[in-house]
Amino acid sequence: VYPVARANARMFLHRIENEWTPLIRTIETAKRNNKRSPSAAKELKEQLVAVAPIFEEMPYFMSEEFSLVDCTVAPILWRLPHLGVELPPKQTRGLQDYQYRMFNRDAFQASLSEAEREMPRS
Repeated sequence: VYPVARANARMFLHRIENEWTPLIRTIETAKRNNKRSPSAAKELKEQLVAVAPIFEEMPYFMSEEFSLVDCTVAPILWRLPHLGVELPPKQTRGLQDYQYRMFNRDAFQASLSEAEREMPRS
């Protein structure tokens, strides 16, 4: 792995941890309390739309090879319908193709918990 690719992966993982994860926690906490968090869902959707073009260029996250970033992003994308986040198809075609590839990997399917398997799919 090249140093630049590793740096890009670390930066994206940092972004997920510091920007996406707090939004996901806010949405999940609201759901547990039978409430909604439209502002957090909207912000998460906007951030995903903003990064969607990255997923059009290569089969995996900025790479020809499956990486830790893919292991981190795929479960988040799997949970989007459960979180009430719907991606606009025209703006996220590459990201949706990426989801299809990730979700159809045998290893991804094997990693899902029973609760995750029962989550609604859009």
